[in-house]
Amino acid sequence: MERRTFLRRGLAAGGGALVAPSVARPASASPRAPGTVRVIRTAEAPSAGGLYTPNRAPLRPEPFLRLPPGNVKPKGWLRRQLDLQVEGLNGRMPEVSDYLVYETNGWVDPAQDGWEELPYWLRGLTDLGLVTGDQRVRDLTGRWVDGILAAQQPDGWFGPARLRTSLEGGPDFWPHMPVLDALRSYADATGDTRITPFLTRYFGFQNAQPAAVFSRGWGAFRWGDTIDSIYWTYNRTGASWLPDLVRKIHAGSADYISGIPTWHNVNLAQGFREPLQYGVLTGDPALRAATYRDYATVMGTYGRFPGGGFAGDENCRPHYTDPRQGFETCGFVEFMHSFELLTRITGDPVWADRCEEIAVNSLPAAFDPAQKGTHYITSANSVRLDDVAKTHGQFQNTFAMQAYKPGVHQYRCCPHNYGMGWPYYSEELWLATYDSGLCASMYAASEVTAKLGDGTTVTVTEDTGYPFEETVTLTVSSPREVAFPLYLRIPAWCASPSLTVNGETLPFTAAPPCYAVVERTWRSGDRVVLALPMRTTTRTWDKGAISVAHGPLTFSLAIEESWRQFAGTAAWPEYEVTAGSAWNYGLDGTSFTLRRNAATGNPFTRRGVPLELRATARRIPQWGADDENVVRPLQDGPARSAEPPETVTLIPMGAARLRITTFPVIGTGAGAHDWVLPTASHVWQADTVEALCDGIEPANSSDQSIPRFTWWDHTGGTEWAGFEYAQPVTVSATEVYWFDDTGQGRCRVPVSWRLLYLDGTTWRPVANPSAYGTARDAYNRTTFTAVRASAFRIEAVLGSEVSGGILEWRLRG
Repeated sequence: MERRTFLRRGLAAGGGALVAPSVARPASASPRAPGTVRVIRTAEAPSAGGLYTPNRAPLRPEPFLRLPPGNVKPKGWLRRQLDLQVEGLNGRMPEVSDYLVYETNGWVDPAQDGWEELPYWLRGLTDLGLVTGDQRVRDLTGRWVDGILAAQQPDGWFGPARLRTSLEGGPDFWPHMPVLDALRSYADATGDTRITPFLTRYFGFQNAQPAAVFSRGWGAFRWGDTIDSIYWTYNRTGASWLPDLVRKIHAGSADYISGIPTWHNVNLAQGFREPLQYGVLTGDPALRAATYRDYATVMGTYGRFPGGGFAGDENCRPHYTDPRQGFETCGFVEFMHSFELLTRITGDPVWADRCEEIAVNSLPAAFDPAQKGTHYITSANSVRLDDVAKTHGQFQNTFAMQAYKPGVHQYRCCPHNYGMGWPYYSEELWLATYDSGLCASMYAASEVTAKLGDGTTVTVTEDTGYPFEETVTLTVSSPREVAFPLYLRIPAWCASPSLTVNGETLPFTAAPPCYAVVERTWRSGDRVVLALPMRTTTRTWDKGAISVAHGPLTFSLAIEESWRQFAGTAAWPEYEVTAGSAWNYGLDGTSFTLRRNAATGNPFTRRGVPLELRATARRIPQWGADDENVVRPLQDGPARSAEPPETVTLIPMGAARLRITTFPVIGTGAGAHDWVLPTASHVWQADTVEALCDGIEPANSSDQSIPRFTWWDHTGGTEWAGFEYAQPVTVSATEVYWFDDTGQGRCRVPVSWRLLYLDGTTWRPVANPSAYGTARDAYNRTTFTAVRASAFRIEAVLGSEVSGGILEWRLRG
């Protein structure tokens, strides 16, 4: 269901699942100076352990444990993103959101109304304050936490009273889920003793509900969030009924075990992990496999472009997989959160790889550089961000989704929810381990303080420019010698890592993604240098298009961006972004030159990027934007181009608000394709001229499951549809599959038609045509004397009071 409609109404499939994990040895193993290094594909805990609240039986032990928020202090570029967030939309959201007025909010006054907005926002804000230490944000968080705790009812319910009966007479549990996350973070960081009994009472209320309520609403697709909170509470209380509540919840949850129960992008980003989370209780390996399989299915079907997301500008739609499709900002941060949870539960580094991919490539462009505004969707290929609704089905939603603005009512969920992205990412840079060690799960300049080994509090400082640089330096500070294992994630893209401890090389052979585990007795001043050499590589996607990466960074064409404030205020501007330079390039080869710039300012801006790539490219004249300024879909490659070669600049994808990230490849000879510009005398607003040549085969003439072109609502008379080429092509046959929805609508095959070509400025019929067929449910093939031209048209005579259309049209040489 489209979110706005609801609101109005109230890769790798295998990963750790297919690889038998190596079992990490406990820190008591005798290390050899300067230490030993082991390589493990997946970390697995043979028993519960660690210094940060490990799982109680019957929950299965987890290899990695979350450190309390605030134990990791980010620095460098990541701290800059957090500081922007503090003074940006998330940190000051009450200034613009009428959903966050304390005195009229149902989360602190149950008589008032409320839904997901406050929970979403508070989840991000809580951890933002804990990670940055910003006192204003912490005080704001504390006020809301106090109000929520004070408003809990005697039966354990909290929040707006209306939600008790808002779903078929029963409670809507979904909006509580983000609140639980916020409260847990607050408790872990501050030691607030009110939180655990508060959650226990709330879960008691849930446990008293009939089973039917757990299969209703958004919550049915997102129960993994609550399961995580129940485990947290159980590990602190040991209440024996809590695992039974998890079983009840799982029984009502949408079925992610048998397949994909929803194609809503945010539901998927949150929900696909539920089987594996439930498996923490049951130990059934089939549950783990289901989560890996669901991820592979979603990404294999809709994740067919770079950046780590998938084509879900609301719901995933069959055939809409081009890189112009968007991924919701909520989807980005929820996917990251899922990957972070799965990293800790499974010990599989592939999930951290996936989290990092979104964080450094896609998330930064989801909001403007000052984080004063966000937008609903972000696309891998996008050449204009405006405040105009698109009507040809380019995106599923019919409201404008691309301009940067606070969007409190237009985007609603995303501006309230995006805030957890960078704080959670910061906290998950470092993890505690079941064997009382420390894991560098993701890399960014930071400082972590943790109890390690025998319980000694140790600080490790990480100095790095990663992901823009390839060296990570770790310096240990400890009051005394202490033995513990140090896990270092080796990303999948890095084929030849190297490692030194105090200047001495520790040789190891990596098969990434994996962990290099250094075991030694550490003392203050010890220094670890991990080198992750980065290469420039390409990856091939649909239609032979490619993306370019250097290490973890994917690169996009550097398009000059023209920013215009079209609304808003000086404090909260609303921007559209248009292209000030050409963008319709295909890459003419796969040779790239890396250039490093002075690392100043925000690296996720067009002018602040620390590194660039130079490449040779040619323009593809027939590749343009459609009549609503959305980039047209890719066509089959390699693409033929007679344009001269040019040197173009590529910049990190996260710095490009306008971007081409999936590039056509330029080709020559018989294997190259002449790209076509489809045109028409008229197209119905719900249809698209791109359907004329999208290569999607119809099942029959009334096929409503694929994109289509029609002349509706024009009836009778003569209409045309055309193809234009950059250079003349030779054609001797045409094949047309007519759209005809007899019994459903008023489109019919035409009364008659003919094929024309452009001769200078005159349209002429092709010579000696065979019959112009009008059969339904088949291609109608017509041959004629070969003609060379750069433009062709089908001219169709429509029946009286009916229209017509085309599902697919081909020209043959």
